[in-house]
Amino acid sequence: MEVREILKHVDHTLLRPEASWPEIRTLCDEGLRYGVASVCIPPSQVASAASYLAGRLPVCTVIGFPNGYSTTYTKCFEAQDALQNGADEIDMVVDLGWVKTARWEWLGQEIRAVKDVCGRHILKVIIETCLLTEEEKIRMCELTSFSGADYIKTATGFAGGGATLEDVALMKKHILPGLKIKAAGGINTLEEAEQFLALGVGRLGASRLVKAAQALEMNEK
Repeated sequence: MEVREILKHVDHTLLRPEASWPEIRTLCDEGLRYGVASVCIPPSQVASAASYLAGRLPVCTVIGFPNGYSTTYTKCFEAQDALQNGADEIDMVVDLGWVKTARWEWLGQEIRAVKDVCGRHILKVIIETCLLTEEEKIRMCELTSFSGADYIKTATGFAGGGATLEDVALMKKHILPGLKIKAAGGINTLEEAEQFLALGVGRLGASRLVKAAQALEMNEK
């Protein structure tokens, strides 16, 4: 697969808590140069990035991040605030405590509430696969399929684990048509990215794939 084809599926990500505006601006410049799907950045940087990009590249941000245990009201407010600041896409973390106590109805209501705020904007639901049992992963695939969300996403990258090919294969088996998968967390090489895309992943959340493309360019010179 061509490198450019891989990168068009990438949410070029910088979510370190100490990320500065100059770093975010560089991320935006890289995103424009390499034709990524979006830049995924902290909520406090959205307004600046949206102004800087002026519609040239979608801006993605996170809510309830990284732990997921904000209240539904807070997540809805975060989403509304991000959209008003110029975000195009929202990645939300589910309440993992609710998953562990089988609060399926609450989880569905929360995802639908955030999607109502998002409207036509893309909503991705992060289920943090590294913390879930196989049964919990399957239930979240089924629940998210009926929630109105656009993507189900593997991980934040902040919980000690990330995307695996096995988890993506399981998710692919249990989601309904129309729901897409975003693999995120620990995808470091273009070869790994290609493997995930071959499984049918629609997006890749990664901070290192553009750097891998840059290194490849340097080696070819």
